[in-house]
Amino acid sequence: MEKVEVSTSSFDCTFTKVSRILAIDYGTKRCGLAVTDNLQIIAKGLETVHAKDLMDFLKDYFEKEIIERVIIGLPKNLNNEDTDATEHVRRFVKFFKRSFPDRIIQTVDERFTSKMASDVIAQSNLKKKDKKNKSLVDEISACIMLQSYLEMKNNSFT
Repeated sequence: MEKVEVSTSSFDCTFTKVSRILAIDYGTKRCGLAVTDNLQIIAKGLETVHAKDLMDFLKDYFEKEIIERVIIGLPKNLNNEDTDATEHVRRFVKFFKRSFPDRIIQTVDERFTSKMASDVIAQSNLKKKDKKNKSLVDEISACIMLQSYLEMKNNSFT
């Protein structure tokens, strides 16, 4: 955690800048990203980036933000077996660990997040054209995955 001092002519205060958690819904074409607020209470969609641009995006993002950990969705079937995409994610996780060895990384179950994201989009007031935007599905999937992780984490403390 980093201490930040704020001063104005009317008041002085010090607060602790808390780190965020970043979620990645990894895909071989697009990767949805979500991030928490500084208090790690709420997840919000960050962006969708092309898979080929992901590592450059992360490098820049890590320089700007304090990230406590990165969670990555691990695709599984209903019976908990690997899907066709699981091996791609595992390879990415290995590459991520080599590229950012100081980062804490954790895989989480991402079952149903794409379906849930599609349902959210279908029920939204977006224009028909925007509802077909696959990038939005990836970003919302990452957000759902991250919010579920936060709820699970917070429930383990009660």
